[in-house]
Amino acid sequence: MSVVINAENISKLYRLGILSSGTIAQDVNRFIARVRGKEDPYMKVGELNNREIKGSGQFIWALKDINFKINSGEIIGIIGNNGAGKSTLLKILSRVTTPTTGNVRIRGRVASLLEVGTGFHQDLSGKENIFLNGSILGMTKDEIKSKYDEIVEFSGVEKFIDTPVKRYSSGMYVRLAFAVAAYLEPEILIVDEVLAVGDAEFQKKCLGKMHDVSAKEGRTVIFVSHNMGAVKSLCTSSILLERGMIKNTGNTDSIIAEYLNINSGSIEAYSEFNDQNSDTYFKKISVRPENANIPSSEIEVLKSFTVEFNYFLKRNIPGLSLGFSVYSKNGMKIFYDSQTIKKLTGEAGNRTGYFTAEVAIPGKFLAPGSYYINAALHIENVQLLDFKENVISFNILESGSQLHKFNGKDMGVVIADFKWKGINENMTII
Repeated sequence: MSVVINAENISKLYRLGILSSGTIAQDVNRFIARVRGKEDPYMKVGELNNREIKGSGQFIWALKDINFKINSGEIIGIIGNNGAGKSTLLKILSRVTTPTTGNVRIRGRVASLLEVGTGFHQDLSGKENIFLNGSILGMTKDEIKSKYDEIVEFSGVEKFIDTPVKRYSSGMYVRLAFAVAAYLEPEILIVDEVLAVGDAEFQKKCLGKMHDVSAKEGRTVIFVSHNMGAVKSLCTSSILLERGMIKNTGNTDSIIAEYLNINSGSIEAYSEFNDQNSDTYFKKISVRPENANIPSSEIEVLKSFTVEFNYFLKRNIPGLSLGFSVYSKNGMKIFYDSQTIKKLTGEAGNRTGYFTAEVAIPGKFLAPGSYYINAALHIENVQLLDFKENVISFNILESGSQLHKFNGKDMGVVIADFKWKGINENMTII
C-alpha cells in the first residue's frame, strides 16, 4: 500500500482572544527573525492545550509536533477528549487552515465532513450544491451526473433537493453532505463528529458506506468520534491525541482501552466532600464500571456499573435513608432509588462512623448519552440532611449494538434489578 498522507512535525499555534496577528511591533519582529533565518520569537511563548489549568500566556499550542503516515485503503480513527486537537488536525488535513510549523503531503482528492454548514453554499439548492462540490473536487459534469441519483437516494432528501439548503434541518443537511462526500469518489474521506447529528439508522448507513469505500474501493477514511463502539467497529488502527500531542498509535482496541484508562478516576467520576459540622454527610461518591477497580466516567452500554457512596454517621438517626436520582444531560429525571441505612449497615442500631454503600445498575438499562447524579441522605418525606446536586457526571458509550430505546416521561416507568450491597430486591420504579 502506498502512503497517501504524510504529516511531518505539524504544530498549530493560536493567540488567545485576538483576531488579528497582533501589533505592528510583533509583525516587524517576526519579519526580522524570518530574514535572519531564525525561529518566530512568539512561537516560544506557548502553552500546551490543557483545559484543566488556566494559562497565563497569550499563545497556546492546539497541536504540537504531530507525525504520522496513513496508507491508501486504511480506516483510521482519531480519539481524544474535547480540546485534544482532533478538529484542528482535521482542518489542517482538509486544507481549511495551515499548520504553524511542519507540513502535510497528501496524494489524492480530499472530501471533508467537518461540521454542519461546511462546504455548502447556503443560498444554493441541494442539487446545485452537489454539482458545486463535484466541481471543487475536479470532477466533470458528466461524472457528477453519473453519481447524482445515488447521492439523492442515499441522502433521502429527494423531496427537498431543489430547496435552498439554508432551509434544511441539521439532520437533512448532514445526510446530503455525507452522501456528497462519499459518492463523489474522493481518494480520502474525512469525517468528524458531525454524524452524531443524524439518527441511529442513518449513522448505521454511514458506517456501512465508509467501510465499503475502504474495503471495496480502496479509499482512505479518517474518522473522528466520541462513540467508541463506532470507532471500534469501523477502524482497524487509531491515533490517540492528548493536549495537542500524539499519546499513542496502534490497534484500535488497545487505543480505546488506553483512552478509557486515561479518563478513569477523572473529576467527573469522583467527587469528595467534607462537612465535619454535620451529623451526616457524604465523603465520596464514585462511578465504577463492571469488573473495574477504579472509578471511570466512561461506561459501555452493555455493561453494568456500580455507584459507590462513602458517607459518615456521627450519630444514629432513626428512619435515615440513602437515595439517588439519575438525570439526563438536559435535566430529565430518568429514575430514583433509595435504601434505608438500617438495611445497609445491619439490623443492629446505633452504628456510627464511615460506611460504604454500593448499588449495581444493570447494563442495557440507560441509553447511550451523558448523565449526572443527585444524591441525598434523608428521612423519607420528612427531612433532608445532606443533598449533593449534579455531584457525578458520566457517559454511557454505544458499543456497536443497535438497542431499542424507550423515551418515557419524567420519572418514566422502568423495571430493573437494582442490587444494593447486602440485599437483592426487584424494584419497580414509578
